[in-house]
Amino acid sequence: MNLIILGEKMPTRYIGDGYWEIISRQMSIVTRSEQQRFKDSKIAVIGCGGIGGQTIEMLARMGVGELNLVDEDAFDLSNLNRQTLVTVNDLGLDKSEVAREKIRLINPYVKVNSFKKHVNTENVNEVIDDADIVIDALDNVLTRVIISRKAKENKIPYIHGAIHGTLGQITTFMPEDKAGYEEIFNLPSKGKELTEDVLAELSKVTSGVPPVIGPTPNLIGCLEAIEAFKIITGIGKVTVAPEILTFDLLDLGSFSKEEL
Repeated sequence: MNLIILGEKMPTRYIGDGYWEIISRQMSIVTRSEQQRFKDSKIAVIGCGGIGGQTIEMLARMGVGELNLVDEDAFDLSNLNRQTLVTVNDLGLDKSEVAREKIRLINPYVKVNSFKKHVNTENVNEVIDDADIVIDALDNVLTRVIISRKAKENKIPYIHGAIHGTLGQITTFMPEDKAGYEEIFNLPSKGKELTEDVLAELSKVTSGVPPVIGPTPNLIGCLEAIEAFKIITGIGKVTVAPEILTFDLLDLGSFSKEEL
């Protein structure tokens, strides 16, 4: 006998306690009540590409309860060197939709909401909704400012990750902290309203297509996922701004934490 869960057939043996069997190997790391908090949590991942794909997959495999997946783009050939959610069969398809379908096959107990949207000041509240955590898997400063501001306003932790070539960085901005993303990185928008002029200035901060090799965004994605897990379950030490973890994969001795 099979049961249809989220459109997929699942063997009877996985019904009921199947969720707990999926995550059973991590149950010596967390208590059941800690894992239950993660099971009850909702996380918004903004970007379903190199960083976001790995973040999304790890969150699902660790047993998150609900995901908001946000990306306006479709997969193309240049994504194959790093974006783990894409295969040649997915070229031309919407990233957020592909991500939703892949997560259904990885862990059908995860509720997934997909948004094919370019995040702006008008729709940001919709994609963040009532998330417990917002994860930045973006490639531009302008959208990061919009997301980080709304997360702070809604009192939601904002996990920032960024890459360039073999370089990576990650930190978390807690809503109660005075200094946010714009202040820590000394952006031209800090302390200003997001007028058209300020938005135009921010759009110039990110320019061109950055170099990237597969392991860099995927490592950042894994780190963002475990930071979210730590925040929700309460285990471990979270890297919180102004502390930031940086590395260069061409020099494994370069992994370090510093203060901005």
